[in-house]
Amino acid sequence: MPVVVIRLIYLLVCQTFRWLALLARSDASKNTEILMLRHQLAIARRTQPRPRFSWSDRAVMAALLRLVSKQRRSQLALLVSPRSVLRWHARLTAWKWTYSSRRPGRPPKPVSLRQLVVRLARENPGWGYRRIHGELLGLGRNVAASTVWAILQETGIDPSPQRTNRSWAAFLKAQASAIVATDLFHIDTVFLRRWFVLFFIDHSTRRVHIAGITRHPTGPWITQQARNYLMDLGDHAESIKFLIRDRGAYFTDSFDAVFQAIGVRVIATLPAVPRMNAIAERWIGSCRREATDRILITGQNHLRLVVNEYAEHYNSHRPHRSLGQRPPDRLTAPEPQPAHNRTAVSRHDRLGGLIHEYKQVA
Repeated sequence: MPVVVIRLIYLLVCQTFRWLALLARSDASKNTEILMLRHQLAIARRTQPRPRFSWSDRAVMAALLRLVSKQRRSQLALLVSPRSVLRWHARLTAWKWTYSSRRPGRPPKPVSLRQLVVRLARENPGWGYRRIHGELLGLGRNVAASTVWAILQETGIDPSPQRTNRSWAAFLKAQASAIVATDLFHIDTVFLRRWFVLFFIDHSTRRVHIAGITRHPTGPWITQQARNYLMDLGDHAESIKFLIRDRGAYFTDSFDAVFQAIGVRVIATLPAVPRMNAIAERWIGSCRREATDRILITGQNHLRLVVNEYAEHYNSHRPHRSLGQRPPDRLTAPEPQPAHNRTAVSRHDRLGGLIHEYKQVA
């Protein structure tokens, strides 16, 4: 019991000296400490969310602590250490005097120039940045080669010419300009007579040429149709390097000799592999679905009218996905005028209304 009494007397004496020390302090110092303790108490009372120092709390604590003397900082009851509060104040000061930095270097190149550089690179996979730079100078664009290099790098395109696309699709597309295919397909008339249609199709442009119609596709007849086809092509026949045909008995050696005489290599498809002549087979399917299977053919003249009419529609109007939704005869034609809400559309009928063609009214 005496020990407890002595301990209590000691604590009372210590607290009395603390109160006497407060009398020596200024009112501003005491008010600052009171504000700081009250702010910490408000933070500790938060329940939703749990007590945390927000950026505004840190700013208030740092500002108030700067007003307290160094001797009192270590004696204050703070939720965080004085060093943390001083660090908050340093960050606040740095944020106040930090200005947004301007982007260094030259201004960016126009968007139109960037689009043109990317277009030249994608349309010409074998061109390096030096080749594109020379093309731009020829177009009146005064730009440095290093700028072209930087634009390609930012776009994710390799500036070196080794980025050439060597996929099978690109290879076959490049070879298509020198390939022509031929085939025959039959049509049964309403009187159950079978007629054969011989045609040629260009792999690059998908243009179809109806060579002839006969009931008996003999070797001499098909050979003569091949001569007529080359005569119709004229000077364009020199661009043909390969001819694809099936192994029908009507494609004789004399037929092959007609094309071999101008340097064309004749390639016969393998037995029972129609996919080797897929483009010709697909045109046959289109002609059947869209024309001949929907009309009762009466004879040779009627069949010639229907097939020629459909071939003209196929070449001049029907869109093709492989040609960017353009018909073969309009690959170099300018783009149509943009349509508006009031733009009128006219319809042109073929084969008695079996096929409809649409175009803008001028």
